[in-house]
Amino acid sequence: MTRMKSKWLILFMVFSLFLVACGGGSDDAVEDVAVEEPAETLDAPATTAAPAEPEEDPMGICLVLDIGGLGDLSFNDLAYAGYEKAVADFGMKGTFLEPEGGGENRGELLELCAEAGNDLIIGNGFLFDASMNEVAPNYPDLNFAITDGVAEPGNVRGMLFNHAEGSFLAGVAAALKTKTNNVGFLGGVDFPLIHEFEQGFLAGVAAINPDIVVQIGYASVAPDFSGFNDTVKGKEIALAQYEAGADIIYHAAGGTGTGMFQAAKEVSESTGSKVWGIGVDFDQYYQVGNALPELQEYILSSMVKAVDVSIYNAAKQTMEGTFTGGANVDNLATGGIYLSYSGGYIDDIKDQIDSYKEKIMSGEIVPPSARP
Repeated sequence: MTRMKSKWLILFMVFSLFLVACGGGSDDAVEDVAVEEPAETLDAPATTAAPAEPEEDPMGICLVLDIGGLGDLSFNDLAYAGYEKAVADFGMKGTFLEPEGGGENRGELLELCAEAGNDLIIGNGFLFDASMNEVAPNYPDLNFAITDGVAEPGNVRGMLFNHAEGSFLAGVAAALKTKTNNVGFLGGVDFPLIHEFEQGFLAGVAAINPDIVVQIGYASVAPDFSGFNDTVKGKEIALAQYEAGADIIYHAAGGTGTGMFQAAKEVSESTGSKVWGIGVDFDQYYQVGNALPELQEYILSSMVKAVDVSIYNAAKQTMEGTFTGGANVDNLATGGIYLSYSGGYIDDIKDQIDSYKEKIMSGEIVPPSARP
C-alpha cells in the first residue's frame, strides 16, 4: 500500500508544479485536491488471518480384558461397557485387547498399550497385578488401573470392591426366598478373592436362618483359572446342587455362571418346580437375559459391582487431570456394590433386604471376607 501511495503523491506534486509554472505565480492557485488511497492492493492485503491452531490428538484409553474375553456376559463385558461409554462420552481414542488362552501375555499387552501412547491403561482383573508392577514404573507419565487388584507404582489405581457386603445381601435374598431350606454357591476359582463372595453369602443366609443348608462348589482351584470360563463345568456343578435339594444358587464365576442358569432352566422344566440362579458383576437379568432370553425368567437377582462405573470415572479423571493412584474401594455406601431388583422377583422382600443394607452401612454388621 505504501508504494502505491507514494506514486500518487509524486504525480500530484509534479502536476501542481506544472500548474504553478503555467500560472506565473498568479492568484489563480490550484485548489487542493484530495487524493484517495486505493482500498486494497495486491502488494499488501488489508488484513491477514491468524494461522489455525493445530488440533490436539484425542486422549487414548486402552482396556486389556482377561480370561474369557468379550462375550462372557459378566465381568469382562461389564468392563467393556464402561470403556465403551468413556470413548463415546469423552471422544477418547479407544483400544481393547484380549489375552491369549491362559493370559500369559498380560504384560506384553500392557506394554503395547503404553508404547502406543495411551493416557489410561486398564488391566481387567487381579491377575494383572504382577504385570502392572513391571510395566507401570517404566511409564510414570501414564495412568494405569487394575480391577480387583492393587499394584505398588504410584501411577496405578487399584479399583477394589467390598464383595462380602453385596454377597451378604444375596445370601439374605436366597434365605428369604428358598422353599427347600437348601441353597448353593458356585465359585469360579477356589482362592481368596472368591472366598469373599462365598463368606459374605454364607453370613447372609445364616443371618436369616442358620439351619439352611448351603452347598459349595468350585469349577477350578488356583492356579488353574479356567473356572472363570467353563460353561460346561458350571452347568455340571449347578445340576448336582439342584438335584441335591438346592432351589437357589448364587454364582461368582464369570462366564462359567451361564452354565448355572442353563441348569436352572433344565431342572425347572424337567421337574415342574421352579429353581433360580443369582448372578454377579453385571445385572445379569439383562446381560444374560438379552443374549439368551430363554434364561431370563430363572435369574432371581444379581449382586452387581459397578466395574463399568469405576472404569468410566478413571477415564473422566484422566481427561480432567485429577486421576490419582492407590487403592480405591467401592461398597454399598458408595453405590459401587448393590443388589439388583430387575425382574421384580425379590420386590416382596425389599424392606428386609434394605434393613440389612442399613445395618451394614452403619457398621452394625460387618460381613466376613475370609474363611475362618
